[in-house]
Amino acid sequence: MNSILISTLAFIVAIGVLVTVHEFGHFWVARKLGVKVLRFSVGFGKPLWARRFGKDDTELVVAAIPLGGYVKMLDEREGEVADAERDRAFNRQPLSTRISVVAAGPLFNFLFAILAYWMMYVSGVPGMRPVVGEVIPSSYAEQAGFRAGDELLAVQDTETPSWEAAVLSLLDAGLSDQASFRIGVRDATGNDRELRVVMDESGRLLEKGGLLENFGIRPWRPVYPAVIDRLVAGSPGARAGMIGGDRVVAADGNAIENWNAWVEYVRARPGKPIRVELMRNGDSLMLDLTPDAMQDNGETVGRIGAYVRLPDDDQHATMRVVVRYGPLEALPVALGKTWEMSALTLRTLWKMITGGASVENLSGPISIAQYAGQSAVIGLAAFLGFLAIVSVSLGVLNLLPIPILDGGHLLYYLVELVKGSPVSESAQLIGQRVGIVILLMLMTLAFYNDLTRLFG
Repeated sequence: MNSILISTLAFIVAIGVLVTVHEFGHFWVARKLGVKVLRFSVGFGKPLWARRFGKDDTELVVAAIPLGGYVKMLDEREGEVADAERDRAFNRQPLSTRISVVAAGPLFNFLFAILAYWMMYVSGVPGMRPVVGEVIPSSYAEQAGFRAGDELLAVQDTETPSWEAAVLSLLDAGLSDQASFRIGVRDATGNDRELRVVMDESGRLLEKGGLLENFGIRPWRPVYPAVIDRLVAGSPGARAGMIGGDRVVAADGNAIENWNAWVEYVRARPGKPIRVELMRNGDSLMLDLTPDAMQDNGETVGRIGAYVRLPDDDQHATMRVVVRYGPLEALPVALGKTWEMSALTLRTLWKMITGGASVENLSGPISIAQYAGQSAVIGLAAFLGFLAIVSVSLGVLNLLPIPILDGGHLLYYLVELVKGSPVSESAQLIGQRVGIVILLMLMTLAFYNDLTRLFG
């Protein structure tokens, strides 16, 4: 229940912030260029709060449905306009002004992403060194020559100081049309070598199952004794009677060798009872527990709310990294990251359209809410990174030439620029209907993917 609440709140905050940023772009540029703004609404539906401000008596509204927003400008196509204010109506503005106002929304999303990435890198991004724990047989990675213990140094010419950077670089390389790409690695003995990954036309990297799994590597994980340090209050483990210091010996009669084995056993049994043998203060103890069913990257897994007791020689310590830049150094990094994610989003969309990537990668509000909650729990840097990614996605999607979106309006203006006169109202009406159908289809597909991930 707590995870649902956190995800819901994080989702509302994220969407609220990003919608406000987007619509503020339209609002700010419109006012700067002399267009009268009647209403600035964050959300749709019934107003929860409203007030008027400024010389134009603009209405600021916070509405009940936090899944979007809009800026309503003075426009003769939507109602009568007094003679004295016609020069401030949006439809009366020169083409350059209309283009600027429409493009400002996505532009502000990209600017916000730059700011979020800058804040993220200045504060420091915690992560793990990209060290391979296991190579999957007959995979891209095995064919390229990967071995357990290899650390990824760079994909093509992009350095990979953490697993997050490595995954994004692998995705970028996999989405390219190149037949192969280079990966620099360092083995467990400190020797560097360059591997060449040869791609086929199957598009396996973006199939269901996760990019690293499809590529053929699993991250290094430490091997800890199956000793519980503490439990989340009210969790299945706490309800079953587990306490800190308990060592898991067996589950349903199967020996548990280490914490990883225990985690995998629990994850594979969401909602299923487990008979657990424990050692507590030298005595053997039997307990029954039933893991909660939770969502993890679209997969239903079991969790009991237990934390592992780390030994004094914590193996994680040597694997942790913090990617941090100074305020000036972080700016070009943030700019590059925003550009990289924008290009990556476009290529992913194109691969989905052409069949090179599974449409199962399309996420809807449920998945976004889950990611929002997970990032919020991890910390500020993770949540800022999540906001940046979603902001980039909103910017890119809104620039697609689909009628009803900003990109559709810009397409109309391009046609107007070429032919010397506006697109007819009848053509725009047809385009709007087509755009609505396309958006409904995309939303339905995204929601279907969400439900499939949620319920299997």
